[in-house]
Amino acid sequence: MRIKTTAIVFLGLAALAGTAQAQAQDAEKPSLFTYATYFYCDVTGQDSVDEIVKKENAPVYDQMVKDGLISAWGWLAHHTGGKWRRVQYYQAPSVAALLDAQEEMDKRFAAAGGDDMAFGKICNAHEDYIWEMESGTAGKDRGAAGFSVYYICDESKEERADEIFAKDFAPILDKYVAAGKLNSWGWQSHWVGGQYRRLQTMSGPDHKSLLATRAELIETMYAEENKAGLEFNDICGSHSDYMWDIQLETP
Repeated sequence: MRIKTTAIVFLGLAALAGTAQAQAQDAEKPSLFTYATYFYCDVTGQDSVDEIVKKENAPVYDQMVKDGLISAWGWLAHHTGGKWRRVQYYQAPSVAALLDAQEEMDKRFAAAGGDDMAFGKICNAHEDYIWEMESGTAGKDRGAAGFSVYYICDESKEERADEIFAKDFAPILDKYVAAGKLNSWGWQSHWVGGQYRRLQTMSGPDHKSLLATRAELIETMYAEENKAGLEFNDICGSHSDYMWDIQLETP
């Protein structure tokens, strides 16, 4: 089972695929793109959806990782934040690879059968985003608790925000990973989707310790004497926070 995106979105993504590949070839960093579907669900039935994903979807996604069609996938449950209740994501080295994987997923889910109706009744609306990883610890183990910050940014200056994250914030975050205070972190840029232009992710062993670490990071990254932090806030001055329980993830 997988909720399909509209034909309009699909065609729009296909048009972007060639550009994505060209830019990926020019980039020094390894290319990694994330297709994330954010679900609105009936909270009284969302636990049933978790079971459907675990029993019916996970084997298909896991096999696609083994087959090399996607590099990773995950299923996240809402802990604290806005109206999104669940997130399903998968990753690949290009937008074209994401689209190819989407077609193959639909074929495999159709062949496997499954309870599409039950899933659709409980999680009957969603938003799709495609993100590109700009910097972070992609490929490393994540913790059980996730924290995501979805930013609204000045589009004319958002590439400067990427530079600040890579040059000024990344060394700080890497030190927290090395010290064991964070399991992972990431900074991703918008390709397709809604109003949010940038996504910051962090994971840790549990929500309490992750919140404590985040408070320390805010004090360091956005201190009054830190010009880079002040400049970043001018560019990406509005955001929404979510805390996630990372229920399923491969690898």
